[in-house]
Amino acid sequence: MKLDILAFGVHPDDVELSCAGALLVEKRNGKSTGIIDLTAGELGTRGSGEIRKSEATEAAKILGVEIRENLGMADGFLQNDEAHQRKIITVLRTYQPEVILCNAPEDRHPDHGRSSKLVADAAFLSGLRKIETTFNGIAQQAWRPKYVFRYIQDRMLNPDFVIDITDVFEQKIEAIKAYKTQFHNEETDEPQTYISTPDFLDSVIYRHKWFGKMIGVKYAEGFISEKMIGLKNFDAIIKENT
Repeated sequence: MKLDILAFGVHPDDVELSCAGALLVEKRNGKSTGIIDLTAGELGTRGSGEIRKSEATEAAKILGVEIRENLGMADGFLQNDEAHQRKIITVLRTYQPEVILCNAPEDRHPDHGRSSKLVADAAFLSGLRKIETTFNGIAQQAWRPKYVFRYIQDRMLNPDFVIDITDVFEQKIEAIKAYKTQFHNEETDEPQTYISTPDFLDSVIYRHKWFGKMIGVKYAEGFISEKMIGLKNFDAIIKENT
């Protein structure tokens, strides 16, 4: 199955919090989308790895993605080395996405920055035909995505561009709330964490409002690109009703 857009998150819920709106927008535009979770988030204070996987499955249904897979890397201890890169290369060659989205280049959680570099490096290496990989015993062809975009997470990083997610914002929030063990839930007696307070989800909403304000819409998601983005003409950046 070839996908147009493949989003990577080191923990289940990273994608929902940061770029689920863009996936929903592209889905409405007829694009095929998928999510790859690198770990099960098993070191999280609340819930468990198995519960997080179940929550991720529910969130995937809300987002309507074609695939969601978990690579089973060790939460907190993943490294940007050959073994981890090869796992991602195999995924990229299997689904051949044109665009991939991945974690922020730097963030409060150290896994996020490591994951961002890991995925970006694997995306480049995936295009080298002398790196051999197989899937179900069949040799894979080299494949390199056209773009790698980093989404913005806890730290306030300046985006290179933003995407209007106003029309899908409520659906994005619904997907976030599928992680009942992780975010504010008055029905649980588990320990309070940085992300389980009501204020945390409010901060996510305010950030999307701020990004939206940048382009004159209600809500938007921000992305960082190391590669220069080219336009065919000015019409590509002129919004309706401006």
